[in-house]
Amino acid sequence: MKAAVIVFPGSNCDTDCAHALSDIMKMRVEFVWHKESTLPDVDLVVLPGGFSYGDYLRTGAIARFSPVMQAVAKHADDGRPLIGICNGFQVLLEAGLLPGAMLRNRSISFVCKHVWVRVEDTDTVFTRKIDKGATLSIPIAHGEGNYTCDDDTFNRLQDESRIVFRYASKNGETDDQHNPNGSRDHIAGIINEKRNVLGMMPHPERASETILSSPDGRGIWESLL
Repeated sequence: MKAAVIVFPGSNCDTDCAHALSDIMKMRVEFVWHKESTLPDVDLVVLPGGFSYGDYLRTGAIARFSPVMQAVAKHADDGRPLIGICNGFQVLLEAGLLPGAMLRNRSISFVCKHVWVRVEDTDTVFTRKIDKGATLSIPIAHGEGNYTCDDDTFNRLQDESRIVFRYASKNGETDDQHNPNGSRDHIAGIINEKRNVLGMMPHPERASETILSSPDGRGIWESLL
């Protein structure tokens, strides 16, 4: 399997993603600079975390206009897997590849810590090797992770089983105490209608090996393989 990791000015998780995919999962990985207008022949595209364009205007608002995003959208339209992690999720929302928007964290503070997320749906290429209802320990690091959407969008996400991850306790309980950013209905990750574009705020690339305290994110890469 071959993956492309998109690099924007301000990306800081691109090498983390490449390490997880290449060194741990043994995929072939190629970095693609944001000014490129085409993608190499790859199976998977990753939009990594960081602060693309310094988060000016708002998170992901400028990155969505990068030349490479037309090719990324074409990759998704062709039904190939695309994952946006943290800032990458924010870019997907701004580009209209996923519905909804991100607000500042409820605390108005940057949050960086391990959280638990509950797997809500396994009928995706990203979660088919993970048990439904399993809780995963995966770190977050963001200031704008408060996912919001209108009622119609939320109902569609619910009805179409497109909420993939929710913030929860280790035992799978969802409540405000275990919602680190105020995200609507504890949403931590969603998928598109074709079920090939995933956006998630937690960083699975930082939880892909035991030495980093949790290997729980590895299930996402194993599902893709």
